[in-house]
Amino acid sequence: MFFNSITFAIFLPIVFLLYWFVFNQSKKSQNTILILASYYFYSCWDWRFLFLLIFSTILDYTSGIMMGKYESKTKRKFWLWLTISINLGFLGVFKYYDFFASSFAEFVQGFGLEVQPYLLQLVLPVGISFYTFHGLSYVIDIYYKRIQPEKNFIDYSLFVCYFPLLVAGPIERATHLLPQVKIKRFFQYEQGIQGIKLILFGLFKKVVVADNCAFFVNQLFENHTNFTAVELWIGSFLFAFQIYGDFSGYSDIAIGTSKLFGIELLKNFNFPYFAKDIADFWRRWHISLSSWFRDYLYIPLGGSKGSKWYQIRNVFVIFLVSGFWHGANWTFIMWGGLHAFLFIPLLLVNKNRRNLSNVGYSYKDFPKIILTFLLVSLAWIFFRADSVSIAFDYLHRMLQFDSISIQFYIKNAKYILLSAIVFVSSFALLLLEWCFLKKYNGEIVLSKGMLFLLVAMLLFMGVYRNQLSFIYFQF
Repeated sequence: MFFNSITFAIFLPIVFLLYWFVFNQSKKSQNTILILASYYFYSCWDWRFLFLLIFSTILDYTSGIMMGKYESKTKRKFWLWLTISINLGFLGVFKYYDFFASSFAEFVQGFGLEVQPYLLQLVLPVGISFYTFHGLSYVIDIYYKRIQPEKNFIDYSLFVCYFPLLVAGPIERATHLLPQVKIKRFFQYEQGIQGIKLILFGLFKKVVVADNCAFFVNQLFENHTNFTAVELWIGSFLFAFQIYGDFSGYSDIAIGTSKLFGIELLKNFNFPYFAKDIADFWRRWHISLSSWFRDYLYIPLGGSKGSKWYQIRNVFVIFLVSGFWHGANWTFIMWGGLHAFLFIPLLLVNKNRRNLSNVGYSYKDFPKIILTFLLVSLAWIFFRADSVSIAFDYLHRMLQFDSISIQFYIKNAKYILLSAIVFVSSFALLLLEWCFLKKYNGEIVLSKGMLFLLVAMLLFMGVYRNQLSFIYFQF
């Protein structure tokens, strides 16, 4: 069930009405209806993987209780590593086994040995990377006694399976979400209106910006040898808008949907394409994942303490792991490695923390913003390409300016119209976000005029016939 589907447009009002008008007697009844709705929502993809989600929930809940029961560090560590091993074991089998098996076979074949890898070819359970990290953060926080174990199984189950964030985040922390599910919620009109506005803004990003960009991006990346350098440059920029509109659009819809139920989710994007350097970009892009790796990997490794060599090592570890988290392909590892190389110069001159605020934006920042966007867009080529060799070939052809014709876009009226839609929608998105930064200090405030514009573009420029999945569902 996609957020941009008719099914969800029917599902959401039904759950909303049941939640506020039928099961609103107590916190327990509110949480129960949300759990049932979440399990139904998840089972719409593949009901068989619902058992994996429930097993993961029971495992983490039980481990949390057991760690809270013992004072012995040895026993607490046993339950911690048992939970981590099983959770990462499932993630490894479903997501990474075939990658490692194929990579090992290719490595051995390089020495002249013929090896046929045994591949499982399993279907990746949707959202497994996200709900696994939900549970891991919970048990790790209990181990270090940052939080107390949750004893109410219904409350904890909702923390794990809450449908707005279940399949693509944001990756919530128990310290933020659990206190909200442990109390009875009361409907707040302003919160509900803001939720509807965020849903509309997210749909605009997805069906108007991202899905229109996808038409050109798919053709350019899948047949990159047939296009000119100028067209390939355009393709790299369009993918930057596609993936941002797609993923941040999902996050906006998730956060907006959650507001309708009186629950606030973590902000996942903070206008990343207005970042002034790569470090600033990563404070704004997929914030819940970046902060997760910072708190549970980067800081335990030593963070910014110690010598520069240790700091550089930690930066490479966190970026490479972040890339690998996105998918079992060398392209994602290369993407993470590229961002590490772009980050290191800032670390060496101690300028990686110089842009920590939305306040103070001016037109003088445009050169830094444009340079950062250019570097990020070039790195996105590895994220989108099917293989590392294709990504390098794509980059190589971008430098072959033997022709500047853009024949692909002028073949017929259909392409001209689609090109205009992509340009107008992308420019409208940038203009809206610049307005949010300058006028509202980074808050998303949609006036009546902005809402009218979004609704008009959704009606006349949205892609609905060929419904496209959200990119991050594959992670």
